[in-house]
Amino acid sequence: MQIVVYSASWCRDCREARRFLDANHIPYTEIDVEETPGAIDEVVAHVGKRAIPQFVIDGVWVQPYQPGRGFLYAEMSERLGLRMDKLHALLHRK
Repeated sequence: MQIVVYSASWCRDCREARRFLDANHIPYTEIDVEETPGAIDEVVAHVGKRAIPQFVIDGVWVQPYQPGRGFLYAEMSERLGLRMDKLHALLHRK
């Protein structure tokens, strides 16, 4: 599985997305939209707005958070094939 994360250093939801991936030992490539020319244009072209973080999982664009709901732990865990006990441990570690 190949994962690309479009993010920015100032983005709280992006930090949470990286923490989720790191805690689950999921390798990814990060593209900082502030530092990479054309990266935010790529996001807009695929999702229609300037919204980060964005995951690209094996070529499929996925928004791993929802405004007002935050990071979508259960949905991302299921999509990435993670066990629910690992999700429970991650959620209660905060």
